[in-house]
Amino acid sequence: MGDVSGAEYVTVGDEHSPRRDNLKKVSVLPLVFLIFYEVSGGPFGVEDSVGAAGPLLALVGFLVLPLIWSIPEALITAEMGTMFPENGGYVVWVSSALGPFWGFQQGWMKWLSGVIDNALYPVLFLDYLKSAIPALGGGFPRIIAVLVLTLILTYMNYRGLTIVGWAAVLLGIFSILPFVVMGLMGIPRLEPSRWLEVDLHTVDWSLYLNTLFWNLNYWDSISTLAGEVHNPKKTLPKALFYALILVVLGYFFPLLIGTGAVPVDRALWTDGYFSDVAKIVGGVWLRWWIQGAAAMSNMGMFVAEMSSDSFQLLGMAERGMLPDFFSKRSRYGTPMVGILFSASGVLLLSWLSFQEIVAAENFLYCFGMILEFIAFVRLRIKHPAAARPFKIPVGTVGAVLMCVPPTILICVVLALSSVKVLVVSLGAIAIGIMIEPCLKHSERKGWMKFSTSTELPDLNVARQESDSLIDDQVFRP
Repeated sequence: MGDVSGAEYVTVGDEHSPRRDNLKKVSVLPLVFLIFYEVSGGPFGVEDSVGAAGPLLALVGFLVLPLIWSIPEALITAEMGTMFPENGGYVVWVSSALGPFWGFQQGWMKWLSGVIDNALYPVLFLDYLKSAIPALGGGFPRIIAVLVLTLILTYMNYRGLTIVGWAAVLLGIFSILPFVVMGLMGIPRLEPSRWLEVDLHTVDWSLYLNTLFWNLNYWDSISTLAGEVHNPKKTLPKALFYALILVVLGYFFPLLIGTGAVPVDRALWTDGYFSDVAKIVGGVWLRWWIQGAAAMSNMGMFVAEMSSDSFQLLGMAERGMLPDFFSKRSRYGTPMVGILFSASGVLLLSWLSFQEIVAAENFLYCFGMILEFIAFVRLRIKHPAAARPFKIPVGTVGAVLMCVPPTILICVVLALSSVKVLVVSLGAIAIGIMIEPCLKHSERKGWMKFSTSTELPDLNVARQESDSLIDDQVFRP
């Protein structure tokens, strides 16, 4: 595994191999909806925020947390993703700043948290349908339904990222429209006083913060497939901006209507409750539409997350962090082994409850984000002259200060984790720490083949060229 610690990009991604040029690249609109589905997918799953804390804190949370978390994460993703426009994303950022060991740990934690996150979507899918089809509530029919759904969506990922991107556009439109209709029909029923309901003594802070955090993170996931994006240096920042607006409105507007048009019973506000709100506001037909939209939304989130997870593994293999077979592509240009590994993880974890899945993936995701913040600041300090097609207009001090509020939030989320989640998550981290040296040992012994793609720039060479260029500019007579 090549050492890339201290490395720096000057310009990356300007040269492409014929093999990659023949593959269709993702454009702005599909990329917006891929980000939308990796982060959100609509308001399905936000109901627990009302159940945990009431209408006022739920509404305030989805306005304030984007300022504290989503905007900084999206900005960092735009800067680092355009600085390193290749598959692997945040793994390459951390490797460049902190070395290959921490890059691997970043890849392990983020891939595992992504797979855990993806295990949610069959759960949410069936939770929305079980009121109409009670047999899906548990037992053998539910197991078969999870298996069939996972296989169908995995095949969609296999067929190509372009298909996934445009499918995300269509699914997104279908998922958003019923909430627009529900909003228009709910306006005459609104009672603004309901929005102000709050009881701080009965707030479940752990569930509240975990629900907010889960629904507003994963902005960095799109970076793992930056190598599949058309002109990522311009397309990625633009898509992140549009997706940020879409996500915030997609949460706040339905919550505003749902809590204002219907008397609030916090005990009823659990995942799937928006379908009941739709029935109260518009009738059975709107309930069915919301349930169908939820099903489509969960399909979109599943395929978007699996794309990110599988291309991350491909990017790690191309950098020599994983065995070479992870870099093999299908005839559709998709990472076959990465897709199979990610799908297997989803099936193994889909038996967990919604709350357990959210808490576990949040814990692992938090550790990964801490490494990203450190890498972002370290690269700003060590290599300020590196080419950054999109650069956040703040200096080094500003970069540090921008990372402070989300880091505090991370500490709060971690502190509120249960002992069970803490033990399981730390165990998963320990496994990653053991896997990396085992892979290195396998490489030295020749048990598995590792290779670095010749299509990717050599980071150390890029750094030397950058240093030479800077020396020429400083010392030129």
